[in-house]
Amino acid sequence: MKLDTQLDADLLIFADWIIPVVPRNTVLENSAIAIKDGKIIAILDQEDARARVNAKSTENLKNHVLIPGLVNAHGHIPMALLRGIADDMPLKQWLEERIWPLEGRFVSAEFVKQGAQLAVAEMISSGTTCFSDMYFFPEEVAKVTISAGIRAQLASPIMDFPTAWAQVADEYISKATDLHDMYRNSEQISTAFGPHAPYSVSDGPLIKLQVLADELDIPIHMHVHESAQEISDALASDGRRPIQRLADLGLISPRLVCVHATQLIDEEMVLLRELGASVIHCPESNLKLASGFCEVAKLGKAGINIALGTDGCASNNDLDMISEMRTAALLAKGVAGDASALPAHQALEMATINGAKALGLDAMIGSLEVGKYADMTAIDLDTLNSTPIYNPISQIVYATQASQVSHVWCSGQQLLRNGEFTGLDIQAIKSVSAEWQAKLSAASD
Repeated sequence: MKLDTQLDADLLIFADWIIPVVPRNTVLENSAIAIKDGKIIAILDQEDARARVNAKSTENLKNHVLIPGLVNAHGHIPMALLRGIADDMPLKQWLEERIWPLEGRFVSAEFVKQGAQLAVAEMISSGTTCFSDMYFFPEEVAKVTISAGIRAQLASPIMDFPTAWAQVADEYISKATDLHDMYRNSEQISTAFGPHAPYSVSDGPLIKLQVLADELDIPIHMHVHESAQEISDALASDGRRPIQRLADLGLISPRLVCVHATQLIDEEMVLLRELGASVIHCPESNLKLASGFCEVAKLGKAGINIALGTDGCASNNDLDMISEMRTAALLAKGVAGDASALPAHQALEMATINGAKALGLDAMIGSLEVGKYADMTAIDLDTLNSTPIYNPISQIVYATQASQVSHVWCSGQQLLRNGEFTGLDIQAIKSVSAEWQAKLSAASD
């Protein structure tokens, strides 16, 4: 882009490479990006930027690549406090014998707040500027998110059984709608309904959610077809696969976000495509719990929007979206038996614009385009593992480590500079996490 007139900006960033994601598979060399009032106002070559942009401040990122802030489209972020506490066991045993008992004993507003503080810091440090969270006491996650300066979509959990946050489905739904009302005009917080899974929510609440989601214009975020046992249990009790039951209830639409989806058959892929639902792929969590393989290449060919999430730290065990991209790209090739499956630029799209689409936020974030919020991540490629550089996109997906994230902005506000946090007290977060470690360790003995 060339400018014919002078342009005033709050911030002008020069980078050796800019990957806007839209247009797809594009690398802009020796370019600059101008930001004003939290939004991108121009992307242009460096010579033109120096001549025509009057910026209050500038950032020169030599040997860096600038990408959209990463979008972690599924997680349970307060579970960062449960990182590593229940490893090496299958999903059902992991949930019923370890995670649910610990949650029943320890989950509270304080647990959620302090777990969210740890998780948000980890996400910022690895380049994530927007995340989706499905966990109890989402109002506490909202406060942490706003204070830290990043962006979140909070999918309030809904179940048929009691937890520390609510007792029955109607109470969960009421709290979810209250949260939506509280943040309906927020630029940082959006909301969704988060029915946990087909096996944990009965028909009545699901029908009610479908009506409310249409009225409020928000997504429905749900674990769907996560394991083979989920399918066999559903067939034994109901005679239908869970996707068919959701379709019969009218839940499958562009609002539905299907998390995991490791057990889809071809007819179900066609159904999801025709009705416009998205899939959130969580490859590292699926691998660790041996839940199965999401057939990403087939979903992509079917025209389904596929985004990327880490899941929670109790089953991953990190919130590193750069690592998740690499795992997704490599796993897709092995599952498809095709080395061309999920090339690097598509893996990056899954972690950015596709995630934004799944959350209904793609008009605001997910790519570096004029008019969108300046949610951006800078990665230092002047490292041994990133040398030489033939294709910066491939370098990000196949070679980059999260420690190479040097700068992060959300809505133009700098959250990380030269690898250092600009606003978070990391030592305090570590200290509180150590206190939780002592409590949880004692309970696990």
